[in-house]
Amino acid sequence: MTDTAFAPTAAAPRRRALPRVKGSAVVMALYLLFLMLPIYWLVNMSLKTNTEITSTFTLWPRNLTFANYVTILTDPSWYMGYVNSLIYVVMNTAISITVALPAAYAFSRYTFLGDKHLFFWLLTNRMAPPAVFALPFFQLYSSVGLFDTHIAVALAHCLFNVPLAVWILEGFMRGVPKEIDETAYIDGYSFPRFFVKIFMPLIASGIGVAAFFCFMFSWVELLLSRTLTSVNAKPIAATMTRTVSASGMDWGVLAAAGVLTIIPGALVIYFVRNYIAKGFALGRV
Repeated sequence: MTDTAFAPTAAAPRRRALPRVKGSAVVMALYLLFLMLPIYWLVNMSLKTNTEITSTFTLWPRNLTFANYVTILTDPSWYMGYVNSLIYVVMNTAISITVALPAAYAFSRYTFLGDKHLFFWLLTNRMAPPAVFALPFFQLYSSVGLFDTHIAVALAHCLFNVPLAVWILEGFMRGVPKEIDETAYIDGYSFPRFFVKIFMPLIASGIGVAAFFCFMFSWVELLLSRTLTSVNAKPIAATMTRTVSASGMDWGVLAAAGVLTIIPGALVIYFVRNYIAKGFALGRV
């Protein structure tokens, strides 16, 4: 009698869970549709002519054309923008990670006078808007001859990427027991050898996460990169803001440039996806 009486009660939650699962799937599908719709529309516009874009509303190109992509890939004023952006973004990512690794190790392993205040000051540089530093950087780089160079933009982006990398890496390093450091010193490892061969592999996921965020924040930043460059190192973001001609806005070329701008970020996400997943699970992300 007792088992029979409680049997419907035990089965009831399972029956009620099915609509919840279906509801969650519907919400997720709608959310993904909401995210992918702007990307689809950007690709849709990039495969149309300006006449079709400005005259009619269509869900797909009626006269499919790749002329917009050909313009970008054959015109130096366009494709050099991508080259310039990739150069200073890679330089900034390498510099930021190289500087942040020893700094994060010091914050995670040692206690010194003003360490918390210094750590907070680093984070305030990340919080400050780039517009605050645009004019000082412009005057400084013009004085020392670094204006319109890739290293100028790379160093300027270190202002907000180094604190971010230090903050992320410090969280990962705190998760590594200090006994590993002491054991390595007892075994005769020098600090550089220990740091490169033992410690860095333990925080590889943290390095991947920090490098990803440094790459993405440097790639999408516009104000400093546009202010500190003019011709030789002008990034693609600055080029995209100058698409107005005598005939009006070149919407098709601008859309194609937007599609090509998404590709580097998507590739970076693909190659570091495992590190990002571990970072969200273990680190300070």
